[in-house]
Formats: sequence, C-alpha cells, structure tokens
Amino acid sequence: MDVEARLDRLESLDEIRQLAAKYSLALDMRDLDAMVNLFPEDVRVGKGVVGRLALKKWMDETFRVQFTGTSHHIGGHVIEFENPDHAIGVVYSKNEHETGPEWVIMQMMYWDQYERIEGRWYFRRRLPLYWYATDLNKPPIDECKMRWPDRDPYEGNFHSLFPSWQKFWSQLPDDVVDVAAPAPMDGFLKTMRADVVDPSIRVR
Repeated sequence: MDVEARLDRLESLDEIRQLAAKYSLALDMRDLDAMVNLFPEDVRVGKGVVGRLALKKWMDETFRVQFTGTSHHIGGHVIEFENPDHAIGVVYSKNEHETGPEWVIMQMMYWDQYERIEGRWYFRRRLPLYWYATDLNKPPIDECKMRWPDRDPYEGNFHSLFPSWQKFWSQLPDDVVDVAAPAPMDGFLKTMRADVVDPSIRVR
C-alpha cells in the first residue's frame, strides 16, 4: 500500500468512527435530519421501503411512542476495509432510556456496513445486537435479558453474530489444545464471524 493509499485509509478510519459518534449525538438530541443524513439517499428502511424521509418518519414515530430521553455511550469500534470504498465494523454501545415511569439501561453492539459515496462515508446498514435491557434497579440475571416495562422478556441476539460464544460454553477446558493462526490484518471480524448468517433482530 503506497503512502497516498495509507493516508486515505487513515482519513477513512477517522470519518467512519465519527459516523458512530455523530449517530449517537443526533439520536439523543432528536436531530433526525442529522441522523438520517448519515445514511445514503437510498437507505433501505423496510421491505420495499427506501429513502431518508421514510427512515426519518420511522425514527420519529419510534421515539415519540417509546422513549422520552436517551443517552448512547460509544465503546470499542473495530473497522475493517473490504476495498477502498466499503468497510464493515462492530461498535459497542451502553445506553440509557427514559421510558414512562422506568429508567431502562441497555448493553448492545452494532454490526455495521459502511460505504463511501462521492467521497463521503455513510452507514449502508446498522444491525443492532442486544445483550440486555432492564430497569436500573433490576439486574437481568438468567435468560431473556431484554426486559422492557411493557413487554415479556426476550433474547436480544447479543452473541448471535459470533460462533465463539456457543463454542466456548460447549467445550471443556481439556478441549483447549491449540491456537488458531492469527487473523489477516483486514480479516479480524470476518475470521471471528466464520460465515455465520446475520440473525433476525427484534428491536423492541
């Protein structure tokens, strides 16, 4: 990789990281225009539904019905490039939600696809994966950690993207007999995923 390509890669990394931070700020401040403009004009919102306006309307309805206030705290962000204009990534997020009479905390991650269009990076897709959601004073012990005040508990697919979770718990300590070869520089996430199909996500 020559110097110009390396500089482009560094600039792209920073712009993609800014996407996640901008998303959280725009979402928490309810600036829906700022948020939907982080996605391309042809963003897919649902089956047969595309466009920033459709996404804005969906987000507007979601926040008016479900949440009074939110705060999203960005954690680790791993980014890998498939080519100069396409990348994938994982972003941790610890969130707080004011929802009616209860204060719900949530731990999750996003599986992202990024695309550079006319010199600017966008989210092509964001797939949310949840570990738990629960009232601040009710730790979500045991199964079905997604526990919203007005819903039956359910699973959030936090570990579904990576097969290592189930593999770890299905093995015994005596099964640990070797170490896999290191993942390629731009293949850390793909190696961890091992071709697992994206799960179907229930948002709430």
